[in-house]
Amino acid sequence: MIIDTGKHNIETNLHSLHGRVVIVTGGVGGLGRAYCRGFASRGARVVVADLAAADAFVDELRDLGADAMAVEVDISDLASTIEMAKQTVDRFGRIDVLVNNAAYYIQAMHGAYDEIGVAEWDKCFAVNVRGTWLCTRAVVPNMIENGGGRVVNVASMTVVDGTIGFPHYVASKAAVIGLTRSLARELGPYAIAVNTVTPDYIPHDKEYADLQPGVDAFIVNKRCFKRTQTPDDMVGTVLFLASDDAAFVTGQNILVNGGSSFS
Repeated sequence: MIIDTGKHNIETNLHSLHGRVVIVTGGVGGLGRAYCRGFASRGARVVVADLAAADAFVDELRDLGADAMAVEVDISDLASTIEMAKQTVDRFGRIDVLVNNAAYYIQAMHGAYDEIGVAEWDKCFAVNVRGTWLCTRAVVPNMIENGGGRVVNVASMTVVDGTIGFPHYVASKAAVIGLTRSLARELGPYAIAVNTVTPDYIPHDKEYADLQPGVDAFIVNKRCFKRTQTPDDMVGTVLFLASDDAAFVTGQNILVNGGSSFS
């Protein structure tokens, strides 16, 4: 089977992702959209979970031959994440993979450590850390019932670089790495793998790139691979961690940055 992802045709790989049920939070945005298309191209059943309207994108995935559904979710809210899991199980009968992609980043205030307000700090942590925890908490009971699963969290190269200008975001993504390690220990006995991927700066559209002029060129110059990173550069690593090929990988943080720095 061939699925047209909109950029190129990908021959469906029928290994361990075929028929798996995958939830991608923040699935409408640049990176989330790439993950959803990647899973769809491997025959997975995809739940596009987002605060933003996802119906049009789900229709696009269905037109490409994928089995997909949209779920509206506020990942910072306990009841909303529980409802996300319930709707998924009601539709597909199980949950195999969760990609905690949704994040508070583009909207985040930039400023020195003593310029960030308490409400802004709490908002960032509510989405990036609490949201990752709540979504995982919501899907784990079904994963345990079905004998295991995969959770893929998303950090940021700002943690590695100690980037200045938005300390609340950097700290929240560092917390995601710590949470990943703790959850890997706690959920390992249930055959649930929990890992983190760490992307570098990805100017996924012109509007986003224009908010930070010069940043991409600066980072490209630091890389072994001298080019702009794209959302598609993240897809292979996320699919690997979600698959049985990574069945013995857990608690890890994988940098996907073109060699801008090494772990």
